[in-house]
Amino acid sequence: MKPSIVLYKSIPADLRQRLEQHFTVHAFDGLSPDNRDELKQALAQAEGIIGSGGKIDEAFLQQAPKLRAASTISVGYDNFDVDALNAHNVVLMHTPTVLTETVADTIMSLVLATARRVVEVAERVKAGEWQGSIGPDWFGVDVHHKTLGILGMGRIGLALAQRAHFGFGMPILYNARRTHEEAETRFNARRCDLDTLLAESDFICITLPLTEETFHMISRDQLAKMKKSGILINAGRGPVVDEAALIEALQNGTIHAAGLDVFEKEPLPVSSPLLTLPNVVALPHIGSATHETRNAMAECAVDNLIAALTGTVKENCVNPQLLKK
Repeated sequence: MKPSIVLYKSIPADLRQRLEQHFTVHAFDGLSPDNRDELKQALAQAEGIIGSGGKIDEAFLQQAPKLRAASTISVGYDNFDVDALNAHNVVLMHTPTVLTETVADTIMSLVLATARRVVEVAERVKAGEWQGSIGPDWFGVDVHHKTLGILGMGRIGLALAQRAHFGFGMPILYNARRTHEEAETRFNARRCDLDTLLAESDFICITLPLTEETFHMISRDQLAKMKKSGILINAGRGPVVDEAALIEALQNGTIHAAGLDVFEKEPLPVSSPLLTLPNVVALPHIGSATHETRNAMAECAVDNLIAALTGTVKENCVNPQLLKK
């Protein structure tokens, strides 16, 4: 008899068929209250779950006594209570490698869009405001040869540094828990403390996950240490930045602009002042949102779940200590 799993996100038909070769699949459109009764029945027998979104915590795990593996179609896993998973001996798998280049592209697009005011001036053109030669009120700022500061030097940080250094001649600063020899060798990147990075960078790009240590890592005090001409880019996790403090800094001219793909609350409420500020580029969390990458993420997550439930895990495990049990 095939193991039972819960699939809670739509995936391509060929990947669904691959799951069905190995498992009995119970599919749901998210983990919403609308499907609570059916989901509860499926979870009671499920040995694996695969999808993205929703909160996977102790209360959820209590409904899934046979669960052995969870596979998220994402690199981030802050919606999973890892301690609770460990207590229930549930292996957690994620997709950290397949979206690196795509997210780095998105971050670089935010750098360019905020610096050159691409969204703002494009809308002005569509509104018929372009009536002759443009003046300084249409101008942006240069990107090339400006200093790029990166918070976090993981896979995405490294891919971003490559684009910035070789594509735009940008000096690279980074703040990370440890020295990254490859970044320093390939891009002449310089590791520095947070205050130095804030003070010297023209663009500050956040690629950090959300943890207790990174929550509101950038708040009023940190924003005040940035250059007045500085631009903040966040494509890591929204709560790494104190959004209220950021809004205040943008309104007061403490910093020049911000490019944001993530927010403290998603979707971003229509009442958010961020949507009324001309010096903000706001994207709907599209970091990895290309057809190619999202398909690759789903494929990786399927492979991860099969590996986790067949005892063949070699990579992409968040809590590998459980594999030894």
